[in-house]
Amino acid sequence: MRAPLRFGMPLLAALVAAGPLLLAQQVPVRTELDRIVAIVNGDLILASDLDQEQRMMAFRPLREGTEELDRTRMLDRLIDRRLILQQEKLQPEDDVSDASVRQELTALRQEIPACKVYHCETEAGWQRFVADQGLTLAQLTALWRQRMQVLQFVDQHFRLGIHITEDETQAYYTQTLVPAYRRQGMTPPRLSAVTPQINELLLQQRVSALLDDWLKSLRAQGTVRVMPDAGGTP
Repeated sequence: MRAPLRFGMPLLAALVAAGPLLLAQQVPVRTELDRIVAIVNGDLILASDLDQEQRMMAFRPLREGTEELDRTRMLDRLIDRRLILQQEKLQPEDDVSDASVRQELTALRQEIPACKVYHCETEAGWQRFVADQGLTLAQLTALWRQRMQVLQFVDQHFRLGIHITEDETQAYYTQTLVPAYRRQGMTPPRLSAVTPQINELLLQQRVSALLDDWLKSLRAQGTVRVMPDAGGTP
C-alpha cells in the first residue's frame, strides 16, 4: 500500500486554502491498468482473469496432484475453458440452474479444510472466507456456474459414449491395483468390491484423453495468441 503523504501544518493549511484542485494536482491517483494475456478466437483473457483463477484455487480442495499450478499452466487451463465455452455457445445445452449452483456451493463449504476455522456452516463465516480469497459471493457464484457449464458440456459430449468393458476392469485390477496393494504389504480388496471405483477411474482417463485431443484440434483450427510473458507475475 502506498504510504500516505505527510505535510507540516503550514504547508497543509496552504494546500487546503488553495482548494481541492491543487490537492488533486499534488496527490495524483494511480490507476492500475489491466493487460491482455491471451486472445482466443477474438475473446480476450486478461491478467485479472489469471488473478481470479489463482484465487479460485482455494475453492478446489481436491486438486490434480499436490503441486501448485503456476500462472503459465493456469493460463493454459483458462484458454481450454474459453474454447469449451465457445463451443458450448454453438451447441447450447440446458442451462445450469440456480438451485444446482447453490447445492454444489453448499456442499463445497463442508469440503474445504480451511472453512472449519471460518465456520463456513454459517452465512457470516462463509462470506468472510470468500472475501478473504479476494472474491465476492456474486463472483464466486458466476465462476462456479461457468465451471459447471464446462463439466456439463464435457459429460454430454464425451462421457456418455464411453463404455468400460469387463476385460478393461479386470486388467486394471490385476496389473495396477493388486501390485500397488502388495507393494505396501496390504491385502488387495476383491474385484467386485472395487469395480465401480475402477470403472469411474478408467472412464475419467478416457474422457481426459478424448478431451485433450479435441482441445488440441480446436487450438489448431482457431486462433489462439498468447502474449509475451503472459504467465509472468503481474
